[in-house]
Amino acid sequence: MRMLEVLLKGHDKFYGVTDVVRLFYDGVTEDKSAGRVICESAPDAKLICELDLSGRSVTSWGAKRYIPQGRILEPGREIKRSLYLAMRELAGHDVPWGCLTGIRPTLVASEENSPEALVRDYYVREDKARIACETAREELRLLDRIPEESVNIYVGIPFCPSRCSYCSFIAEDTAHHMDRLTAYEKALEGEIRLLAPRINREIATLYVGGGTPTVLPDAEFARLLDCIYNNMSIKDNTEVTVEAGRPDTITAYKLEAMKEHGISRICINPQTMRTDTLAKLNRRHTAEDVVSIYRLAASMGFDLINMDLIAGLPFEDASSHVDSVKALIDLQPANITVHTLYKKRRATLDKSVVMDRDDTRGSVDDAVREGYDLLYEAGYHPYYMYRQKDTGHGLENTGFAKGDTGCLYNVAMMTDFRDVLSFGAGGSSKRCFIQAEGPDSKRRVERCATIKDAIGYIARYEEMAERKAGFFEL
Repeated sequence: MRMLEVLLKGHDKFYGVTDVVRLFYDGVTEDKSAGRVICESAPDAKLICELDLSGRSVTSWGAKRYIPQGRILEPGREIKRSLYLAMRELAGHDVPWGCLTGIRPTLVASEENSPEALVRDYYVREDKARIACETAREELRLLDRIPEESVNIYVGIPFCPSRCSYCSFIAEDTAHHMDRLTAYEKALEGEIRLLAPRINREIATLYVGGGTPTVLPDAEFARLLDCIYNNMSIKDNTEVTVEAGRPDTITAYKLEAMKEHGISRICINPQTMRTDTLAKLNRRHTAEDVVSIYRLAASMGFDLINMDLIAGLPFEDASSHVDSVKALIDLQPANITVHTLYKKRRATLDKSVVMDRDDTRGSVDDAVREGYDLLYEAGYHPYYMYRQKDTGHGLENTGFAKGDTGCLYNVAMMTDFRDVLSFGAGGSSKRCFIQAEGPDSKRRVERCATIKDAIGYIARYEEMAERKAGFFEL
């Protein structure tokens, strides 16, 4: 059988080896019993990825040896460097983030604090190195505004009016489960009433997300907000965000209910401004609906609106993403978040369509770069960033903000420096413990997951509340 085989020598960093091979090819498998990683979709080759006694990584491919120059990194990062050098020659091309494969490139960027170091030691492309360092500095600035002793709250409603073809989220399709939605909202209120009054820390941020929280009927949506505000100590300086999401679920009544509670930060997420693409993705709204709802919300005083886009969507070419960026810039929301399409486990889209390694829809990489340039020119700057496995073209997700409007909850959630308490099905709470004092201190993170299934949550919300009370020692 013809395939790529990477033998591990002097280390057992299977995860890192797999991540690097996956940057270039699909269908990567770990064979730990044989000490190797294999890939049948790659060219026929046998590599040896070695960590020598000095801690330097060396990857051999026949008579060729790939040895990173300069300082030696810690083993988990070091082995990726030599393997990346070999893999990029095997594949015949670079990838934008070099051998950085983790979810948070800004973590390494903040450690290095130098675009030149990211380029030199991790083979990151210059434009990515620059934006990573800039974003890392802004993340840290915003993080300082979140008191370390505070807690950040997430309230999840995992229901949507329809399932987008690119999504595998736990969201239920409310068109078939309206009875489940009502029962879920009541259970969520029950968990809030049981647990929220026991919170003994300042609430720095509150994020109501999903799914699509505004899929709730008007009266139930308002009732949920009442329950949150009646049971949690939400102060004037607490950042509160509601992910309104789908324009087809946002009503004037819901917007008014949010304004009455003092909420000014919401999300209205088109994903693309092409109506034909939206229909093919199973999103039941048009680009015109997006503009109409945005203008209604802005006229009612919502001055902190985030809007999401996804680059690399099927059914449109890459340049369509640039057109969507331009359309949102014309609206001038406070925040614009640019995601890159990635393969979600249970999404109906085939992985080959998501990855589109042959750029059949045009260069998404170029489109994202052009979109970023347009955002910079329009006065936006990046404030948080993360990456996901199996993302098309090896790209990233970046949140852009105008002025000092970056979402603090996003920063708290994506970093391992602030605690998050989650309510609702599928949420993950976390506590971050200081391991050492000083600017370079690490955090030990512990997590507490809530049952994902909505029906299970409805039956067990009291148990979930007690589990988290114990986790947070409330």
